[in-house]
Amino acid sequence: MQFHHNGYVSEDPRVLPAEGYGVDRETELPDEMDVLIVGSGPAGMIAAAQLSMFPNVNTRIIERRPHRLELGQADGIQSRSVETFQAFGFATEITDEAYEIVEMSFWNKDPENPDNIVRGARPLDDEFGISEFPHLIVNQARVLDYFARFAQQGPARITPDFGWSFIGLEVEDEGEYPVAVTVEDTDGNQRVIHAKYVVGCDGAHSAVRKSIGRKMAGDKANHAWGVADVVVETDFPDWRTKAAIHSKAGSALHIPREGGYLSRMYIDLGEVPEDDNHNVRKTSVETVIKKANEIYAPYKIDVKEVAWHSVYEVGHRLVDAFHDVDDTPRVFLTGDACHTHSAKAGQGMNVSIQDGFNIAWKLGHVLDGRAPEELLCTYHGERQPAAQNLINFDREWSTLMATPVEELEDPEAVEKYYVDAEEFAAGMLTEYAPNLIVAENKHQDLATGFPVGKRFKSHVATRRADARTLHLGHEHFADGRYRIYVFADPTAPTPEDQSSPVVRWSDAVRETIAKYTPADADENALFDIKVIYQQHHHTYEHGDAPRIFRPLNGKYQITNWENVWNTAQDNDIYEARGISRDGAVVIVRPDQYVGAVLPLDKPELVDEYFANNLIAR
Repeated sequence: MQFHHNGYVSEDPRVLPAEGYGVDRETELPDEMDVLIVGSGPAGMIAAAQLSMFPNVNTRIIERRPHRLELGQADGIQSRSVETFQAFGFATEITDEAYEIVEMSFWNKDPENPDNIVRGARPLDDEFGISEFPHLIVNQARVLDYFARFAQQGPARITPDFGWSFIGLEVEDEGEYPVAVTVEDTDGNQRVIHAKYVVGCDGAHSAVRKSIGRKMAGDKANHAWGVADVVVETDFPDWRTKAAIHSKAGSALHIPREGGYLSRMYIDLGEVPEDDNHNVRKTSVETVIKKANEIYAPYKIDVKEVAWHSVYEVGHRLVDAFHDVDDTPRVFLTGDACHTHSAKAGQGMNVSIQDGFNIAWKLGHVLDGRAPEELLCTYHGERQPAAQNLINFDREWSTLMATPVEELEDPEAVEKYYVDAEEFAAGMLTEYAPNLIVAENKHQDLATGFPVGKRFKSHVATRRADARTLHLGHEHFADGRYRIYVFADPTAPTPEDQSSPVVRWSDAVRETIAKYTPADADENALFDIKVIYQQHHHTYEHGDAPRIFRPLNGKYQITNWENVWNTAQDNDIYEARGISRDGAVVIVRPDQYVGAVLPLDKPELVDEYFANNLIAR
């Protein structure tokens, strides 16, 4: 991270100077605000964290609990989420405390003794090298803690307003703050507050969803699972390995937890009769443990402590729209408020995080005056198909997990599906269709490894200033800026050569950047623009790069030395990501998704792209 450009910093540099609404932030919930976030779950907390980087946007987040979450139900963290954590500065910290899934074992009935189980395949969790980030297991409460820290340390100084319940809302026809929201404190006192926008992050029984008349539709729940976090003494050899178990007594999904001793068991409780009326949810933890011992036989599970347990019914449901209206939406839904599914796929918190990230930076851009309101209409169009794909995946995976092996056409179907669906499960297959911020892929052949509409898949490169070889994408901080990566042609950078494609591109695009950047802001306030040369870093000087890659920052207007790069000689990003040797330009959105791949020799296309989604100053 970069600091000292506004003066020497002796304390924690992650605590950014308070600005805008972060200066003398109101301790009491105000009557009016720009954004009201309802619920401090994963979607709500990442939205607050992202909006904390927009100090001119007055954001509040309410939570009906009187304090932080102490025990979360979600625990699986896919590599796409860890990649997102990197942008918020805590990927390394949370990895250090989490359980990391390296491989998974599959247990089936012993053909020679069907009453017992035997181990079968043990595939790697990431067979294909999908991501440099790991697949983790960690308490959801810790994820929220890290996002809360980021939000509190951001310039807007956002902290949750605990002890406030959402009662209802009405969207009025006029006024600067058209959404009238009724809230209630812990003493039962109600009041009406007004917001420009509301983000509903309040779970599967969302009151925000009900307030705007949106409906959930989908399969009726018909299968139940008992789940428990337990500390045990056991002879099951894979207790510290993720495992899928199909036995004569039923199915289980076994997931070790962080800390070395805790594990989670998902125990199949079978089909739920239509007239059950949710009575299965009353199943005792003792019954779940007894069933677990039957499934794990011949191994024994002696439970010493149950940290948490629950019973749930699998239901795959999707809301009819992720916002209130199509033309000028004011209320948005995220996470379980708009899509529900089983926990078997480990996707609930992960998809919710991407929902919150997606809507938050867009609200920040609109309310900060950077982008037109039409940008907000892209939220439903991007996240609804992603949720539908998740539900389709979870339906298949849950069905396989619940089906006895003898009823499967292929006895190895579960492990094969697990490996084949690896990239989707990791959160890496989401692909947004063309819209205001996703260009057509007509120039995709210039950078085949950066598909337009998909997340930017990082690779290493060498930073010219200090010769460090780092992951280029890991420098993408969640500050609301667009990233523009300029992959140079073979011409070596020299200050005398004013005819090279990179120089011509830079001269033209400087006008585009200036058009959208406030006159009193840093030159790279809205855009982080990096060049990646093909030459060895010893063959050119940092100052040989065009001025656009050496922006002036801070109150002292000091040159930023970290935007000039070249390919690592022993790990060529051009080759690894299919980048044309003639050069290419890759534009990445604030949420790490590729917005456009453009030719280096047509700088006017950069202006065309941003003309759709930014407002000239």
